[in-house]
This record gives sequence, C-alpha cells and structure tokens, in this order.
Amino acid sequence: MGTYVITGATGGIGTAVAELLRERGHDLVLTGRSPERLAKLEAALRGGANAPTQVINPGAVPPASRSAAITTIPLDLREPRRIEASLAMAGMPARLDGVVHAAGMVHLGRVADTEADEWIEHISVNLVSAAELTRLLLPALRAAEGHVVFVNSTAGLRANPQWSAYAASKFGLRALADSLRAEEPSLRVTTVYPGRTATEMQRKVRAQEGGTYAEDDFAAPATVARVLVAALETPRDAVVADVTVRPT
Repeated sequence: MGTYVITGATGGIGTAVAELLRERGHDLVLTGRSPERLAKLEAALRGGANAPTQVINPGAVPPASRSAAITTIPLDLREPRRIEASLAMAGMPARLDGVVHAAGMVHLGRVADTEADEWIEHISVNLVSAAELTRLLLPALRAAEGHVVFVNSTAGLRANPQWSAYAASKFGLRALADSLRAEEPSLRVTTVYPGRTATEMQRKVRAQEGGTYAEDDFAAPATVARVLVAALETPRDAVVADVTVRPT
C-alpha cells in the first residue's frame, strides 16, 4: 500500500479521492483549513463504507489485519510561507507515493473590479501553495518515485469573462505541472481538468453568477475522483499527463 497527501481534503473532490484511496487501503495525509472538518472527515473514513475493502498489490497485508493510517494537518493555503513549519511540526513520511493537489478557491469578478488582495488570494491558494508544498515534499516523492496530481479546471484551458483571477492561477498551475514533469523524470505528473462539478464551490459560483444550483447539472465529485485514481493506478510504463472531465 502507498502513502498519499491530499490537499483540500474536506472539499468535494478531495473527499471523494480520500474515500477511494482509503477503500484501497492506502495511508493518507489529509490537509484542509478547518481542524474540525478534518476531524469529522477522519472519523468518517475510519468507519462504515469507507473502511478498506480491497487490496491492489499481491502479497500486501489484508485490510482485516492492517488499518490504513490517517493523519490530518490543518493548513491555510492563503499563507504559503507557513506550510514548511506546519509540515515540520506534523512529521511527514520519508517516502510518499503521491500528492493530490485538490485545494482551490474562486471568486468571480471583472478585471475592473478585482483588487490586489483578491488576486493575491487566488494565486496564493491555487498556485503558490501547490508549488511550495510540492517543493517541500520532493525528497519523499523522489524516494518513492511518486506521482503528483494537480486538480486544475477547464478554466485553466480557457479564460472567460469574470474568471480572470481564477483562470490566471489555473493557467499558472498548468505551467507548474508541465515544468515539474520535465524537471523530475523519476516522478509521474498528471493534471486533471474538471469541468463544472457538484461541490460547495460550484454552489457559491452559481450564487455569484445569479443562477440556481442543481446538483444533477454537474459532474459528481466521485466521478472526477475515479478518473484521478485511475491515473494514479496506471501501470508504471505510462503516465496520464493531462485529462479533462466534463459533465455530460
């Protein structure tokens, strides 16, 4: 079994990825802004339907004999300079099989109305913190020849009106992934571009757009998570470099 870090673990896609990896018996390091929400997620993952039920690697210890470890680390990605200290206090594993960057934030606004603080928050949360966390975890990722997954957005492929700050941060995240892939040949790097997904973030976006939120109009977080985990489970002779997941 492997060890995976998930940022934004208490969000829709992050939680869905955590559930799938937990079911497979992997150890998890979950990060999020709220300690209370992290504790609630940890409790949910340790019991019921989210308990480990299958083993991928032949010869691995059966789930009945081994309970996957779950560690939670509160991180405020609006302050990327504090990430290093938070990780040092938590004590990170020496080997990491993967990091899933699922955290993100969005606030819509016209360029004419978006002030510097909003730009800084978008770039800090969606880009700089992902870069800083990756940098800090590179030794552990190299030790395991691990996998880095960036949950981007279709806004990282095309910028629309009122999405400038968010799209800019996601365009930057795409560049980060491409550079990392070229610089670290021992690692596998995947960018997932979800379209509109049924999450609390999407609910807030629809409110900002003045529209109604109907969950069935969007892709389910679990669907995006299945695509992401499939990329993680791709045999080592290949890598899913980029994949787009759009609602039908």
